[in-house]
Amino acid sequence: MSEQEQSNESAAAPVEHAGLGGEKKVALAMFGLLLLIYVLMVADRFLISMLAVDIRGSLNLTVRDSITLATMFTLGLGISGVPAGHLIQKYSRKSVVLAGLILLSVSTLLFTQAVGFKSMFVFIVIQGVGMGCLATSLFSLSTSYFHKNRTAALGIVNLSFGLGSIFGHWIPGVLRDGYYESMGDSAWQAPMYIFGAVGIALVFAVFFFIKPWFSEVQAPKKVIQDSGGADSWNNFNTKLLILMSGLYGMVIYGYLGSYPSFLRTVVELSATQVGTVVLWFGIGGLTSYYGGKLGDKYTTKSVLFVSCLLLGGVTLFLYNENHSEFVYRLLATGVGVFGAAVVYTNLAGGHVKSLKRSMTGKGAGLFVTSVYGGAAIAGLCMGTLIENYGWAFAGQVQISGLCVVIAVLALFIRESEFSK
Repeated sequence: MSEQEQSNESAAAPVEHAGLGGEKKVALAMFGLLLLIYVLMVADRFLISMLAVDIRGSLNLTVRDSITLATMFTLGLGISGVPAGHLIQKYSRKSVVLAGLILLSVSTLLFTQAVGFKSMFVFIVIQGVGMGCLATSLFSLSTSYFHKNRTAALGIVNLSFGLGSIFGHWIPGVLRDGYYESMGDSAWQAPMYIFGAVGIALVFAVFFFIKPWFSEVQAPKKVIQDSGGADSWNNFNTKLLILMSGLYGMVIYGYLGSYPSFLRTVVELSATQVGTVVLWFGIGGLTSYYGGKLGDKYTTKSVLFVSCLLLGGVTLFLYNENHSEFVYRLLATGVGVFGAAVVYTNLAGGHVKSLKRSMTGKGAGLFVTSVYGGAAIAGLCMGTLIENYGWAFAGQVQISGLCVVIAVLALFIRESEFSK
């Protein structure tokens, strides 16, 4: 008998009354702990981009190298997504969460031991694998335990992503500046030590406090009536959306991987000031619930077309060195609203709608794989453009230009073939 089967057997009885009284409060507390871990995970992924200037100086990297590293965790995410799903089926969600959290925390601590591009590259990819395990487990758990309120549960998870983005853009700079007097040029390592240590502490919290009756619960089986949508990914809409999602990954992670470095080196803001600017991307992303509502009210084609054009318009002004700090914050908010809240949400919805209702999991998986596939090369492409043609040109081509391309591609979506 597999560990997963044993966990399900031991969890069966408590699950029957888990939604009542004290058990429900305990379940919400455990869910809250996992959401806290998710916030940490999201914040952790921004350490490299927020401290890229310091890391570049310490390891003697080029601009292209540092921006490439800032997005390489997405390669680990892409690698681990499907295997993590299989591990959950064979073992347990709790085991996968623990494995992911250990990989994430240890790799973050190992950042401080990197001696060059290659070693840092390996540590960042391992970090991405840990993130993939954590994210896959959390999405699986939230939609299974809260099966009657799946949208609300996922909405809370997305809210946690926004909070993690805010903290991840703010805290690293504050910690780096706070430890600079005592650590000098090595102050960039302080956030790594702190995030890694907190992660290790949370490993013990998960081990002792997350119970199998909660983490291994299965949603009740029910018959799903399919109406519309394709029965495999080999259809026009899904292929089109894979392309659009890959380009979107290049846009949003080209921005996230390079913008902190632009603000530090060109605009000459301090690490703390950069954090207070870029965290507004996360604040904009907190509107994702309303981005999803737009997709429910209007067609996916129209929402993606308009929002991508608006995102392209906002990003045209990103890499101008003469703005005030307020304008940089406003622009970051715009990228968060149009890019993270509207485009991201509706690309995901499009993938799910392109397949039958009984295949929503595969649709979501294809979305994640395609977005992070594009994101994995976003830093390399952006860094190459910056080194050869400058910041403004790179932003106009890879970020604003690709937004227009995605908008045009959206016009070819066949809404009539979506599932109902």
